[in-house]
Amino acid sequence: MLGLAAEENVLRIHIDELVFGLIAFVLIFVLVYKYAVPRITKMLDERADSIEGGIERAKQAEAGAEELRQQYREKLEEAHRSYAAELQKAGEQRAAILAEAREEAQVEARRIIEAAHAQIEADRQHALHQLRTEIGTLSTDLATRIVGETLADNAAQGRVIDRFLAELEQDQSTQQAEVR
Repeated sequence: MLGLAAEENVLRIHIDELVFGLIAFVLIFVLVYKYAVPRITKMLDERADSIEGGIERAKQAEAGAEELRQQYREKLEEAHRSYAAELQKAGEQRAAILAEAREEAQVEARRIIEAAHAQIEADRQHALHQLRTEIGTLSTDLATRIVGETLADNAAQGRVIDRFLAELEQDQSTQQAEVR
């Protein structure tokens, strides 16, 4: 039994160890509370601020991007309106140029037609004059052969030619009237 009494009770509390442990615990607790907790709190606050700041910066960047996107849309719409206006203006200019070209072409065509009519009339008059001269010469030769005398007098030749041409024109108008 002595051996049993000599053995200490393991469950027994040693006051000196308890006091030393409590003092050490309180001292470590105070040191941790005084130095480590503020640093940890400060670090956590900084981290929270950086996260919140990052979120805020992201929101600001998103708002800026949305503003830029809106400005881009407005500029794009303005460019579309400007393009449409330029296209319409070009169409109007094209129509005006076409109308002017058409008008110039019509004026030129009228001028060419009038010149052609004038030339045709001049050619017709020239041909009639040549034809009259030829017919006069032929009719004078014919009359000379028929009558048997020479028509040397120009006045007499002119009368014969005029009478012959008048008869020809009368015959021609009679034939045209019959055809109709």
